[in-house]
Amino acid sequence: MKTWLLIFIGGGIGSLLRYIVSRVVNRSIVSAFPYGTFIVNVTGCFLIGFFIFYFSETRFGAASLPWRIFLITGICGGYTTFSSFSSENILLLTNNQLLTFMAYTCGSLALGFLATYSGILLAKNF
Repeated sequence: MKTWLLIFIGGGIGSLLRYIVSRVVNRSIVSAFPYGTFIVNVTGCFLIGFFIFYFSETRFGAASLPWRIFLITGICGGYTTFSSFSSENILLLTNNQLLTFMAYTCGSLALGFLATYSGILLAKNF
């Protein structure tokens, strides 16, 4: 139950941060380019990389697990799922799993766009 609570609270904080950062950036920079989402995704990738390394089990032992759950799964997960996507791809590359990396990256992008477009079409015709 404690794990779920850490994820729940962290996810709420991350989602709220995503909303605030996107809103502030989009109000500050008026452009067709989605700077708010772009900045959230890039900063989320930085944060997950930092948290994964800094709160590693080799550094702090088992005591780091609640922090990793709260910060990585909770806050970063709520802030942006792109950070998880990025860190998983880095892990695949680090493990020399190039084919899996390519399939995961291309498949996620292609199927993600297709799924979004399919959802729009379904909603239009519903």
